[in-house]
Amino acid sequence: MDVQLKRGLLDVCVLAAIKNEDSYGYKIIKDLSPYLEMSESTLYTILKRLENSAMLTVRTAEHGGRLRKYYHITSIGLKRIKEFKEEWKEIMSIYKFVTKEDEKND
Repeated sequence: MDVQLKRGLLDVCVLAAIKNEDSYGYKIIKDLSPYLEMSESTLYTILKRLENSAMLTVRTAEHGGRLRKYYHITSIGLKRIKEFKEEWKEIMSIYKFVTKEDEKND
C-alpha cells in the first residue's frame, strides 16, 4: 500500500478512536486492535503529528499514581474525519471500477 495513503488512513483511524471520548495511548491501541495492528511507536508518532496539525489536544492527568496523557479531538480533527468520509466515496468508486473485470470473471 502506498505509504502516504496508509499514513492518512491511520491518522483518521486514530482520530475516530478518540472522536467520542478523550483517550490515552494504551486504550487507543486496544480500541483499534480488532481492526488493525499498530505498535506503540507508530501510534505516538501519529499522535504527535495530529497534535502538531491541531487535530487533537493533549492534557496530562494523574491516574493510579502515574501521569497519563489524554488526547482530545478538536474541531479540525472532526472536520478531517468528515472529509475522509467524502473522500472514501470516491475511493470506493475507483475500487469498483478497477475490480469490475474481476467480478465478471468470478
